[in-house]
Amino acid sequence: MDRLEQFLDRAERLLERIEPLLPPVQTAPDWDATTAFRWQRRAERGYLEPIAVTPRIELAHLHGIERQKTTLLRNTRQHLAGLPANNALLWGARGTGKSSLIQALHRAFAAQGLRLIEMEPEHLTDLPRLLPLLAQRPERFIVYCDDLSFDASDHSYRALKAVLDGSLNGCADNVLLYATSNRRHLVPEQMADNDQARISGGELHHGDGVEERISLSERFGVRLSFHPFAQERYLEIVRSWIEHLGGSDGDSEAARQAALAYALDRGSRSGRVAWQFARDWVGRQGLPAAEHV
Repeated sequence: MDRLEQFLDRAERLLERIEPLLPPVQTAPDWDATTAFRWQRRAERGYLEPIAVTPRIELAHLHGIERQKTTLLRNTRQHLAGLPANNALLWGARGTGKSSLIQALHRAFAAQGLRLIEMEPEHLTDLPRLLPLLAQRPERFIVYCDDLSFDASDHSYRALKAVLDGSLNGCADNVLLYATSNRRHLVPEQMADNDQARISGGELHHGDGVEERISLSERFGVRLSFHPFAQERYLEIVRSWIEHLGGSDGDSEAARQAALAYALDRGSRSGRVAWQFARDWVGRQGLPAAEHV
């Protein structure tokens, strides 16, 4: 064991000794302090931490995902009205607006009683601890899990399946789970999975192991796909962000060519790349000409 490993081992043992001496955490937060919270875990104890500052993303700012926006907006309205609604999985390419859409929905409906609780993927097994705290509240909650995925050897997805089928939809009627992922079925798909597949009546049937993993994504009644944007859609989003940031030359050929070069350099045409380019472009245009690099 090298010196770094020895140091980390001693530090971990020291934290374990200090933990009982720390003041107890408050599991139930001040519900009036904010409209967004983050589930934290200290040792084996979980608690809700208020999030003072949330992203200022408006639904009107999100372009190129109208179908996804309409579907999730309707599902969220049903939830707020106390009507039946579904857990949602937003999957697809990075930077295409999955997380931004959930954050924008929270901002749009916070005044109507919608509360957002951010939860790390590895903490989802704490849902049975969290739900009793929420079940008696008058607000409507969305538990938001960003970048949810499981390794092929990680069997904790089975615990999440049980929660989605049981507690989340049963005991806490005022709670939904909205998750984002880069993977359609939340778990990696291997070439070896095809070895278990069989053909019956002209139809492909996966092996039991694959079927079990796929069944996790099927627990989400709303499944929305997000794909990279075509060039013209990407440029349309660039123009929109430039206008939003106070620029006036988003339609210029110079902005168009620079935006395409920016996307090529990053290997992606996405809403995130469009936003980043627009910030860079408007910022550079605001500098005196002598300060341009």
